[in-house]
Amino acid sequence: MLLKIKAPKTSRGLAVLCARTADEKISKDIVIMNLKKIENPPADYFIISTCDSEAQMRAIVDSLILKCKELGLQRPRIEGFEVCQWVLIDFFDVVMHLMLPNVRQFYNLERLWGDAQFLQLNDEGKARVIKNLDMKWN
Repeated sequence: MLLKIKAPKTSRGLAVLCARTADEKISKDIVIMNLKKIENPPADYFIISTCDSEAQMRAIVDSLILKCKELGLQRPRIEGFEVCQWVLIDFFDVVMHLMLPNVRQFYNLERLWGDAQFLQLNDEGKARVIKNLDMKWN
């Protein structure tokens, strides 16, 4: 789904922008995790997404970097890009995790951070709270 974008003003807005970018590149099982109510969270939001290939991960990273430049956002720190099994895109208050299916299943961040509030994009590209996270690796 291609939507007109504008610079996000909140960490939630940035998380949604990241999730939309992954969705545009046909990534799967995209979850936004609101970590704000967890004691001493590492970030406000995590976005976790499954990618089928290195090429797909690189396309998402490239698209996100381009959007940051176009919107005047600071370029995120990127880790794992050389190996492309688990790429971490760090905006400080928002951290995006792009993972190959076996890596996502092994680390199961959704279970590790199970006290988070889980959100997913609806058909209009807006984040909506979901009650039960029903993913195949849980």
